[in-house]
Amino acid sequence: MKKTVFSGVKPTGIPQLGNYLGAMTQWVENQEKYRNIFCIVDLHAITLPQSPKELKQNTYLIAATYLAAGIDPRKSIIFVQSQVPAHSELAWILTTISKMGELARMTQFKDKSKLIHKDSIPVGLFTYPTLMAADILLYQTNIVPVGEDQKQHVELTRDLAQRFNHQFGKTFAIPEPIIRKSGARIMALDNPETKMSKSDNSPNGYISITDPPDVIRKKIMRAVTDSDTTVKFDPARKGLYNLLTIYQLLSGRTPTQIEKHFANCGYGNFKKELAELIIEKLKPLQTKINYYLKNQRLLDKILLEGAKKANYLASQNLKLVKKKMGLL
Repeated sequence: MKKTVFSGVKPTGIPQLGNYLGAMTQWVENQEKYRNIFCIVDLHAITLPQSPKELKQNTYLIAATYLAAGIDPRKSIIFVQSQVPAHSELAWILTTISKMGELARMTQFKDKSKLIHKDSIPVGLFTYPTLMAADILLYQTNIVPVGEDQKQHVELTRDLAQRFNHQFGKTFAIPEPIIRKSGARIMALDNPETKMSKSDNSPNGYISITDPPDVIRKKIMRAVTDSDTTVKFDPARKGLYNLLTIYQLLSGRTPTQIEKHFANCGYGNFKKELAELIIEKLKPLQTKINYYLKNQRLLDKILLEGAKKANYLASQNLKLVKKKMGLL
């Protein structure tokens, strides 16, 4: 049997180039190799306040992006998390065997809670990792493609699976994280010390996959580099290295080929060519996204069929979990 892969994206804004290069292209590449389950994790989105109208629009946008990127619903399951109730039920069960200390140590919780007054931190933000663990374990997932920033959550998922198996008997598969070697973490254009994020307060830090050509050109030309002039892959030169990584992923060229190509060019020429490459690669994706967004009934049909398949798998595994625990 093929190994099972589970992954998801939060519908909290327009997907950005980092989402596409760091996750979706990898999903498409491995679509024939694994049994793939791709979720739009809307329950994770509501751990922080959301506009109901925008949440709904963004959910459709993520679904359209999945399909436009090349994820085939005949080969992979695509669904919305909240349409499969077993996610919430298993999340609660896993919460009961989780420890306050291990949840408090989660880096994302510590980073996000710093921005909120102590008495106003949502409980959902604290228990976010147990919902993520439920997402993964519910489908007996073997492989979880993640960025470096999510690796800690997968490690907690493994701990919870092993803890449950020890207390109640072998139930869950122990998932393994897979981190893409190149492009796993695309950094912000205006601050290469932080990850590119669609929730960034500065629009110059990221490229949305729906950005028009002129906007892409401006953002790339303003991207942080350094005072050097040679175009060379050097992780220590973080701004340039980030831009070169994007170029490598989109062009399919090797670092040696790229360095040779830009041997006699300055940053200006390199940035111009990078901007045009991004525009060229995003254009067909944008066209397909617009097609799906204009055909909402088709999206609803695909998501409903995906939810039915996911529900079947999830209900079987949840039934086993409850039986092991003595729940009727």
